[in-house]
Amino acid sequence: MKPDKREWALLGAILLLGLLPILGVPGFYRAGNLRNLAVDNLPLLVAAMGMTVVIVVAEIDISIGSLFVVSGALAGLAAKAGWPMPLVMLATVGAGAALGAVNGLLVTAARVPSIIATLATMTILRNGIIRATGGAWIQDLPPGFQWFGLPQDVAQPCYLGVALALFLAGAWALRHTAAGRSFYAVGCDHEAARRIGLNPARVVRAAFVAMGALTAIAALLNFTRYPTIETNAGVGFELQVIAAVVVGGTAITGGRGRLLGTLLGVVLLGMIGTVFTFLHVDPAWGKAIQGAIILAAVVSDTAFVRGPRHG
Repeated sequence: MKPDKREWALLGAILLLGLLPILGVPGFYRAGNLRNLAVDNLPLLVAAMGMTVVIVVAEIDISIGSLFVVSGALAGLAAKAGWPMPLVMLATVGAGAALGAVNGLLVTAARVPSIIATLATMTILRNGIIRATGGAWIQDLPPGFQWFGLPQDVAQPCYLGVALALFLAGAWALRHTAAGRSFYAVGCDHEAARRIGLNPARVVRAAFVAMGALTAIAALLNFTRYPTIETNAGVGFELQVIAAVVVGGTAITGGRGRLLGTLLGVVLLGMIGTVFTFLHVDPAWGKAIQGAIILAAVVSDTAFVRGPRHG
């Protein structure tokens, strides 16, 4: 998978950012810190993979933060009820896919603009989980829930392996399968996609289902790391996910984007906060720089679209 212009620029920015700790914070490069940095950003990467597909079909889903915490809460409640972890995993991913399907139906069947439909489901899910739990954190989880019952030093490489497998499978499928290419066709032009035999509504629904399932997996990778589940988690998660996807080069207008770019966007945005913490820089500057990067990515997107494209 050869990087394109945007991805080369992201690689350069990541390299420059990675050189900053050399100024006096060698501890940044310790294996434990780098491993924790990677594991901390795995949920963001997996969720951003799903968002990439949704944006490629020229839609948006701002309910992803609420879906993220609801999936985590459902997993925790199922585990507390005594369900075995394999069943907890299947139920959580199934619930995420179903919630994604609801968004897909609102957009395709009810013809509600995706930003409005997902704004509504974001509010419903967020308030629903607060009402269901009374706003209390989910505690007293069984021992087998945290890290799936594995020692942390064993579980972390397993989490990395799962995310890597999902990423490689997703990148391959988008590039080499008819189903993957159909997302780009629909994102470019619904009518043209219909003329070559595709059903745009079905493809859009599939994108939302995939995003829901991947968000549920992201929730499992996140919430199983802790002894309690915070029901107020996920606030701002949708902005982080969309930012990583857009910075990674996925066109907000649809039809263009790759998971490699999304990965680089996650790495860049994920590194900023950690590097600045090690350099004892005010966290507000990190947020400001993230915002500037996002703005630059959106402003330059038209130039990248108009320029030559490389595979």
